[in-house]
Amino acid sequence: MRISGRKADELRKVEMIPNYLAHAEGSCLVSFGLTKVLCVASVEDRVPIFIKGSGQGWISAEYSLLPRSTETRTEREAVKGKQTGRTQEIQRLIGRSLRPCLDLKALGERQIKIDCDVIQADGGTRTAAICGACVALGLAVKKMKLKQNPLKRLVAAVSCGILNGEILLDLDYSEDSQAEIDANFVMTDSRELVEVQACGEKGVFKDEQLAKMIGLAREGLGQIFRIQKEILLKA
Repeated sequence: MRISGRKADELRKVEMIPNYLAHAEGSCLVSFGLTKVLCVASVEDRVPIFIKGSGQGWISAEYSLLPRSTETRTEREAVKGKQTGRTQEIQRLIGRSLRPCLDLKALGERQIKIDCDVIQADGGTRTAAICGACVALGLAVKKMKLKQNPLKRLVAAVSCGILNGEILLDLDYSEDSQAEIDANFVMTDSRELVEVQACGEKGVFKDEQLAKMIGLAREGLGQIFRIQKEILLKA
């Protein structure tokens, strides 16, 4: 039994509140336990210059930690004048994870920008952001009322790790900060892998351990996909 009382294969309590903002084309406040991320999708009738004239659209993402999302105040990156490498890496991950959701040709020459703002952090902010961003994206696409629905699939993400030799699903900060192995898995709703991030924080791991983490992630993501689909069906 973990400190939180969860079993090794148990997610934190997951909640998603759709249409959280009044003005955005799509928005979702997602919570994984104490981790809370506000995900917002905005549609623009233009695309980055590198795909202009291609007839296809684009998805990009921005990510930030609000100053008191953490135990001590985090300085705003705008004040520092530049983004940290961590911020750049996470927002690129979110963008890469979401692009397989859409038929970019069916989207036309439009860009959907996803803003993911962490309002409270307790581990797994990037995976929570991907889960909420997918809902915000789906809501935005429905509101666009295009001739052809560009939404092909859903994506979600969850963390796994090895702590004291045990494989755990959905690590909170107390677990993540002590884990020997830390991994994040992004998958489609048909459980195909989109991206895997895995590293030995304090050791090494074997092929069979990675396979077990992938299997655990697949099981856990089933609950998240059910929540996403219910929200989008109601929309």
